[in-house]
Amino acid sequence: MNQQNLPEGWAVTTMGEVATIVGGGTPKTSEPSNFEGGEIPWITPADLSGYGGKSISRGARNITVRGLKNSSARLLPEGSVLLSTRAPIGYVAVASQPVATNQGFKSFVLADGLESGFVYHYLLSARQLLESLGGGTTFKELSGADAATIPLPLPPLAEQHRIVAAIETQLTRLDASMAALRRAQANLKRYRASVLKEACEGRLVPIEAELAHSESREYEPAAVLLERILAQRRARWESQEKRRGKYREPSSPDTSALPQLPKGWTWTSLEAISELKGGVTKGQRYTSEQMLREVPYLRVANVQRGFLDLERITTIETSEENIERLRLNPGDVLFTEGGDRDKLGRGWVWNGEIEECIHQNHVFRARPLSDSVIPEFVSWWGNSFGQDFFSRFGKQTTNLASINLTVLSQFPIPLPPLAEQRRIVAEVERRLSVAQQAETAVEASLARAERLRQSILKQAFSGRLVPQNPNDEPASVLLERIKAEREAEAQASLAAKSKAGRRSRSKSAA
Repeated sequence: MNQQNLPEGWAVTTMGEVATIVGGGTPKTSEPSNFEGGEIPWITPADLSGYGGKSISRGARNITVRGLKNSSARLLPEGSVLLSTRAPIGYVAVASQPVATNQGFKSFVLADGLESGFVYHYLLSARQLLESLGGGTTFKELSGADAATIPLPLPPLAEQHRIVAAIETQLTRLDASMAALRRAQANLKRYRASVLKEACEGRLVPIEAELAHSESREYEPAAVLLERILAQRRARWESQEKRRGKYREPSSPDTSALPQLPKGWTWTSLEAISELKGGVTKGQRYTSEQMLREVPYLRVANVQRGFLDLERITTIETSEENIERLRLNPGDVLFTEGGDRDKLGRGWVWNGEIEECIHQNHVFRARPLSDSVIPEFVSWWGNSFGQDFFSRFGKQTTNLASINLTVLSQFPIPLPPLAEQRRIVAEVERRLSVAQQAETAVEASLARAERLRQSILKQAFSGRLVPQNPNDEPASVLLERIKAEREAEAQASLAAKSKAGRRSRSKSAA
């Protein structure tokens, strides 16, 4: 930050020169009297997570006067600027009433002549700079000494007020526009979900049974289609050289709690219409005789809900047997085992994007047994109705949720006639393509709005947002006054301590 790049009347200073820097603390939670019935707002960085305002007056908890005295927390006056300095660095707020903070903050009690809103907006705009000043190995932290070195471009006080007014006027309009764009994003998300729901319930395109009736023609109901697929399934098993035991018929879903299907549709299970398989286990041991080869493989991170993220593909060394057994084919429907609850059973269709790619054991593959089952339809159903099904029947531990091949095999699938499947897929793709174009336009508008926000702030703190007034008191004069006042306060404090020391010694001598 260079003085020469600033307008006349401005000055470059540091936060340590214009503010008293105050740390925070946490009263002992083992002592209820530190918190119970407390009236002092106590702020933690978590209270500012997702926080979009400027002034804050309360946190998640209040502390008592006793708690304040028995900790390193300090009562900050109204107008103090709060800056989170670890986990993470960069949350900012202005105290709209006296508050205290935990140790995750370094707060600035500003000298007279500084507008708290000006400092607030400046610190918000300087997050990258703040992070660069932090140190630490486990996580970055900004110490009190670091916070004191934060550079501050300082205009005259009257101009600070004008800048804050201009920033808040422009950002209020910008925030309203961005809120409207985010509502549009949410509406598009709901629209996509609505399209998929209608598609999988037979309400998106004309039903094949009704079309056939109106056109006086025959059609193949899905029940007949399913019989043919089941016959192919059994014939496939019988053709295996190493088949064992008796042929096991696939499970039939319990339809008592399932929605009623349109005429010509039928319920089946995922194992009835596809071959299911888990993937390769990382760290698997091999014998010395096995030949290993490195191939790309899909992880849970690659398989998202309704699309594949192939930006970062990992490779794994495995046997030729595994490569042959787990190689993905175009049309394979992928389902994730879990992890976080929102990952349960999510997935999409593999279309041969990467040659000779396999999948890890946390990603399941469902390979349709017939071309009469369109994989996109199955995956859309899995990503809509499947979320509730896998959540209900998956395994839940303290931090993780998962499904296994047994649960996946019993996943109920609504099967329409083939001609209707084709019409559904075509119509869904058409509608989702339009939605995607709208989403892309919204995202571009949000990106432009964010660039505009940064431009407004950059202009504000380089002296180009509002005009200068030559009659304003220069910032250099303001800084000299602040310096003199702080020196006087320091001398008064030193004199008071010296006087107290003399009284103490006199009492001891007596």
